[in-house]
Amino acid sequence: MKKSKVIPAQFIYPFILVTSLFALWGFANDITNPLVRAFKDIFLISNAQSSLVQWAFYGGYATMAIPAALVIRKISFKWGILIGLALYAAGALLTIPAAGLQQFNIFLIGFYILTFGLAFLETSANPYILSMGPEATATRRLNLAQAFNPIGSLTGMVVASTLILPNLEVADFMAKEKAAHPEYEEMLPSKVDGLINEALTQFSETDVAAHQAMIQHDLGIVKIPYVVIALVVIAVLALFAVSKMPDTGHEKEHIKLGVLFRRLFFNFHYVGGVIAQAFYVCAQFMCWTFIIHYGMTLMGLTAAQAQNYNIQAMAIFLTSRLICTFILKYINPGLLLGILAIGGGCLTLGAVFIQGMTGLYCLIGVSACMSLMFPTIYGIALHGLTPNDAKLGSAGLIFAIVGGAFMPRWQGGLIDGDGMQIGGMVLESVRVSFFLPVLCFIVVAMYGFLSNRIDRKGGGEAPMDAN
Repeated sequence: MKKSKVIPAQFIYPFILVTSLFALWGFANDITNPLVRAFKDIFLISNAQSSLVQWAFYGGYATMAIPAALVIRKISFKWGILIGLALYAAGALLTIPAAGLQQFNIFLIGFYILTFGLAFLETSANPYILSMGPEATATRRLNLAQAFNPIGSLTGMVVASTLILPNLEVADFMAKEKAAHPEYEEMLPSKVDGLINEALTQFSETDVAAHQAMIQHDLGIVKIPYVVIALVVIAVLALFAVSKMPDTGHEKEHIKLGVLFRRLFFNFHYVGGVIAQAFYVCAQFMCWTFIIHYGMTLMGLTAAQAQNYNIQAMAIFLTSRLICTFILKYINPGLLLGILAIGGGCLTLGAVFIQGMTGLYCLIGVSACMSLMFPTIYGIALHGLTPNDAKLGSAGLIFAIVGGAFMPRWQGGLIDGDGMQIGGMVLESVRVSFFLPVLCFIVVAMYGFLSNRIDRKGGGEAPMDAN
């Protein structure tokens, strides 16, 4: 049997153009993650409060995903992309008044609006890529496009690691404080972290002017990459505006909510996919956001050093994504998803229970298992839907990203709390917090294995092209 092409010739240019968007939202995601810890130190707030960055960022997805899908269904994928890029740029530019006024809440509003744009982009781009060719190769096509997402993520991480975190004066203060107290070398890193935070709080009270100058400098550093990416996004918007894009999957039928709900919500692959996606996003952002806390609190690393390990994790993520995309030619996506979810859970438990750098390496290794999950859940969930149903179905999967707003805040609260003791082993609060992503991986594994079982029994066609 003749194999279907992953990307037919007539779709190569629009595929490349739309795929560039995956890198753009990857950049936004992963330049923002390190700011959770940075804002904690700059504004002298708790871990739970600083995790409001994630609450605002992923809350924007929840607010706009369904409205975006309804708008896109009325207009086109291209117009959805144009609206998304405009909102992305507007939110990024709000960092200018936020830094000038030194207002954490304005940063949150900016991130919230920025992710309105990302909701439009993801709700448009994912089903658009699925529609650019045969259905038999749709999951592989989306995995290929999604492989460019970690390129943007890596760029965001490198910018954070080289241009933001090392240049923060609050980081210099903490380094000098550590150097001034040689006795800290004999203490647990978690204890040292608390003492340095106390010194920073005391500095803010005894030398208000100097502390305000520090905040002004550091927020000026934070805003620069957001202004630059806003200009890049505006340029991409102009390119899309003048490019002719295919109107794939356009249908004239009116929305019949009752019929649509029956088609979607009596479909295990779809409903299970929305649930699994929510838990996967929780796991991903917890593992990536709080790797910095793990490195600083348990290993005694600086923020920039801890972020470098995040970069290693993303490099592994990218490499694994490419490998897993190839493997999908030979194995059912649900089965591979389940296997990798079990692997991710085991490695996360390693980060909880194994002391020293080995535990940190386990946390880094989780990224290899996560690499396949988002696009594969997406492809399984939308497999077999009409293009118009996929537009609205996509909204549910993007709405699921709201998981990134809830669990990280809960994890931040656990980090602020006390540790626990299991079998005579004392676990610091940072370690305890990583039980949350373990639970998330269990849910993803259940969805993967159940999807595979249904496909094997003939309850649904396997979304793969290994014919």
